Order: sequence, then structure tokens, then C-alpha cells
Amino acid sequence: MKALLDSFKPGSKGGEISVLQFFGKHGISVAFVLCVVIFSLSTQKFLSTDNFLTVVMQASIIGTIALGVTFVVIGGNLDLSVGSLLSFATVLVVDLHDKVGPGTAILLMFVFTLLIGSINGYLIGYLRLNSLIVTLGMLSAIQGITLVYSGGKNVDISDQTNTWFAFFGREALFGVPVPAIIFIVLGIILQIVLLKTGFGRKIFAIGGNATASLFSGLRRNRLVFSTYLLSAFTTGCAALILGSRVMGSQNNVGEGYELLVLAGVILGGTSLLGGSGSIARTVIGVLILAMIQNGLLLLGFPYYTQWLVTWVVIIVAVWLDIAAKRGKLFSTY
Repeated sequence: MKALLDSFKPGSKGGEISVLQFFGKHGISVAFVLCVVIFSLSTQKFLSTDNFLTVVMQASIIGTIALGVTFVVIGGNLDLSVGSLLSFATVLVVDLHDKVGPGTAILLMFVFTLLIGSINGYLIGYLRLNSLIVTLGMLSAIQGITLVYSGGKNVDISDQTNTWFAFFGREALFGVPVPAIIFIVLGIILQIVLLKTGFGRKIFAIGGNATASLFSGLRRNRLVFSTYLLSAFTTGCAALILGSRVMGSQNNVGEGYELLVLAGVILGGTSLLGGSGSIARTVIGVLILAMIQNGLLLLGFPYYTQWLVTWVVIIVAVWLDIAAKRGKLFSTY
């Protein structure tokens, strides 16, 4: 016991490593509790049931996308195209609603969304192109496709009161908003897939050591391809929620979402270096971002303040992640 206590003394190298290891494993939980405590003490409305459901509602779109992106990042890649893909998918499903009906519109939206995801997956998984460059280029390409498709105009559903399409974004089951249910259920399913299936273990393997996984006989190209399909699918689910909630869409409705999604994934402890991460922690990371936004608004801060706070949170999260891997807070070279 004495040796353990000594390891946490100031100036002790072992103490520094132990503290870093602790925050590496439990930092997101500590951050979540701190956010709840700070905002609860600052405003009485924060802990109310209605406000909690509001936070989850606010987090549902970003969080749903982040579930799929977590697989991509654990596999050692990035997906910066999800913001533009959200714009395209939302415009598509809303525009097709009045033309072919809600059911067919949803089906076609998922078909085209998965097609774009498969292009990303093929270029990165099979052709081995850099994921940052490919998805950054795809971000611009999809935004252009969206503008061409819509003619630069916003789209709306004509009859917004007599369509079951509203169920996905405006309804509630047993007092819980449907968007929150979609987010939570998808999170539970994908957490099980990531931790309890061979597919999930292979994603960790290719992200942790691509060379070793290749010599182990893993089909890296197929696995990377599948992560981008999954990312496209969860983005389609988010578009379904967003289109149903607003019953319309702007051409750039998803602009900036890719950064918020990546922020939630990083804050949740998924390493940008690949090979480590958790769906459950991503959910908590996204909820923390939503709580920061909600708490600052309740305290009367301007909307743009959340961007500054989010930046600080991302920097600290990345710093602690790298520090935990190298065993010290500051690099000597």
C-alpha cells in the first residue's frame, strides 16, 4: 500500500504514469461527472427530466453519426465526409417524400448513402489512398452533388401533419423521444458488435497494427470497406431523424457536423492513431458536448461560446490520449 501511495507523490515518474493511465481509462467518466456537477450547481433547470431529454435529443443526430465513425477511427482511418453526406441524404429523403412516398424515399436515401460510403471504402480500403485526403475531397464532391440535385433550393414536405414520416423525429414512445431511442438502441447494438464479435476484434486489430494483421491473414481491404459502409449507414439514420424533425432541409444543413462528430469520438477516448476505442465512451463523449452546449445556453452565454469550449475540450482530450501512450505529459523532444 505504501508503495502504491508513494507512486502518486509529486515528481514521481511512476505517479505520473499511474495518473495518466487512470485518466486514459476513466477520464471520460470523470469529465462526464464534472460536467453534470458544474452545470447542476450553476442552474437548477439542468437536472430536470425535460432538460435531460432535450440534451439527448440534441445529441441524437451527432451521436448517431459518431457511432459509425467510431468504427472508422478504430480501424485507423478518418471520415470527414459525413457532414456533406448528411446534407445530401436529408435533402434527398425530404425531396423524394412527396414524389414517391415516405417508404420509397427512405429506401432510396439509404441506397444512395451506402453507395457513397462504398466509394469511400473502395478508394481507402482497396486502393489504399489516404483517408484524410479522400474523405476531404468527398466532402466537397457531395456538397456539389447536393447543390446540383436541388438546384440550389431548399426542400420541404408539403403536408407535414398527415405523414408517418414525422415519427422518426417528432414522436415519443413511453415519454422518450424517438430520436433518442434510435441513438441509444443503435449504440447498444454496435457496442455488442464491437466488443463481442469477430468483426469488432478484427477492426481493433487492423487499427492497432496493420502490418501484423496482414500477416495474420486478415482482409484489411474488406474490413476498411465495411467500416465506411457502416459510417454511411449511421449517417443515413441521422438524416432520417433530421429530415423528420424539420420536415425540410437546407442544402448545407450538415455543414460543420463532421468536426462535431469527430470531437465526440475523440472526447470519448477513441484514439486517432487507431486500435482503441469504445461505442459506449463515444456516446458519453457526444453527451458531454451536448451538455456543454445546453449548460452554456442555460447560463446565458452566447451560442458561439460553445465552439471555444469545444476546442479546449478537444485539445485536452487529444493531449491526454497521446500522453497516456507515451507515459508522460510533456515530450522532451
